[in-house]
Amino acid sequence: MPVDTRFFAPLGALSLKTIAELTGSELTGSPDIMITGLSSASNGREGEAVFIQGDAKGDVLVQAGASVCFVSKDHLERVPDGMPTLVTDKPRWAHASLAQALFQPRQHAWTGDAVSSEATIHESAILNPGCIIGPGVNIGSDTVIGANTVIGPGVQIGKSCQIGANVSVFCALIGDDVTLSSGARIGESGFGVLSGPDGMADAPHYGRVILQDGVSIGANSCVDRGAFDDTILGERTKIDNLCQVAHNVQFGRDVLMAAFGGISGSVEVGDGSMLGGRVGIADHVKVGKGVSLAASSGLFRDIEDGDTWGGTPAKPIRQWMRELAWLQKQASNKKKKGGA
Repeated sequence: MPVDTRFFAPLGALSLKTIAELTGSELTGSPDIMITGLSSASNGREGEAVFIQGDAKGDVLVQAGASVCFVSKDHLERVPDGMPTLVTDKPRWAHASLAQALFQPRQHAWTGDAVSSEATIHESAILNPGCIIGPGVNIGSDTVIGANTVIGPGVQIGKSCQIGANVSVFCALIGDDVTLSSGARIGESGFGVLSGPDGMADAPHYGRVILQDGVSIGANSCVDRGAFDDTILGERTKIDNLCQVAHNVQFGRDVLMAAFGGISGSVEVGDGSMLGGRVGIADHVKVGKGVSLAASSGLFRDIEDGDTWGGTPAKPIRQWMRELAWLQKQASNKKKKGGA
């Protein structure tokens, strides 16, 4: 997916020769090819740079349409034939360095009035005292923006939304009838950490958050924007207070998530699933439709449609309950023997 220029300002195209020098990479291919954008490996298009890190989550399909791929020597065979490459020991770091040279987050260069003259705000919308509204923002009819809330440049908000006090929204597209309770944080960078020449560094995030119609986000919950793809919460999904939804997560429609839940990056949760309080899901896990996870479950593997699981590590509910009963019985027997 191309970088959304409503949220990230282009700084100009760079040639592969310049990029190779900037990142210390070894170029194979024409040095004159111009790069104007970035993407994930599976969504790359002409003019965009992608990368393969070679993580433990399995092979990533590299889209043949991309113009260049950052890659280590160990993974050159995964690059489509004929695609130019930039070979480096740190592909993700090199890709991130290029990202920062190609784009600047608009909120980092945001100046002017508290309510920008370049924002479009429906006459029936209500702005409470202390609101900060950035340029390019669009706010629909009958939407209420709470006191001291910050709506960053380019954010689009539909009609009849209720945005609480002290909320911050960046890099987001928000539908109709959405509720963001006080203190919610939408569109911040995810917890992406990469290894660079000088040690660990934060990975820049150039994706978005998409909240579809009827979504509710509880107080002090966080929904991070994607790294290059989007974080998406489907229609009527309801998130409780004090929850964390990481980058690139995709929830279907009517998903329920109770308080203190934590969802790692690139998780997929199907329509109508219910996540109990303090549920944690490891990265890249796929949860089917209509799944139920018991409170405090820790999920590390995929679940089929309609299943109910519990425990840590989570497992089918009947198996988990049998194991609990067995443990209780063993503990009880030991107490009796000790007492005798």
